[in-house]
Amino acid sequence: MHRDVLFAPSNLVICMYQQERQQLVEAASRISSLTPGRTGNISIRHDGHILITPSGVPYDEMRWKNISVINADGKQVAGNRERSSEFRLHQLIYKQRATTAIAHTHSPWITTLAVLREPLPPVHYQLAMAGGTVPVAKYATFGTDKLANSVIETLNDSNVNACILANHGLVATANALSEVTELTELIESTAQIYCQARAVGTPKLLTEEELQTASRRFESYGQND
Repeated sequence: MHRDVLFAPSNLVICMYQQERQQLVEAASRISSLTPGRTGNISIRHDGHILITPSGVPYDEMRWKNISVINADGKQVAGNRERSSEFRLHQLIYKQRATTAIAHTHSPWITTLAVLREPLPPVHYQLAMAGGTVPVAKYATFGTDKLANSVIETLNDSNVNACILANHGLVATANALSEVTELTELIESTAQIYCQARAVGTPKLLTEEELQTASRRFESYGQND
């Protein structure tokens, strides 16, 4: 029996946030190129609920009805698949930070740094979008409260929008789905550049002043329409 039937006997609730859940499916498809197999997850906060990708469903097979909807009490109220095993991580970040979207990936270059347990330093001005150096959260088993607490502690202590999970992957936060997918792509490409640069020499890092200047420039970057 589909979990939507268990959670919601009325069609109104079964179809709750259909548009937003479809947008999440499309965003998941975008990050699928970064994270192998059925790994990683992505979510948004909407109208007091958390909408999150399901556990273990291939991105190319994902449909909007598979997207789990979690209420403020942590109960899954819609979605015909089990919610992501990392829902506690997303739930805690939303409780403690004013963010709207979260992405978690196992992309290869940032995961290379994760297994080295090394941060991604500011080798490119685009890391200003992440808040500067992307730090490393202490290792904990996936899907546990311990991992969730490790991540939120690292994010808060460093005052950044993303962190590396030791021997695991990346977590990034932003104020929109489009922003969080762009941020994960940016961090992964920067991690690749950094690892390649280390293979041939010693990367030169940007100063805090240079990062702040770039951050201010990003505030007016792009089109205003």
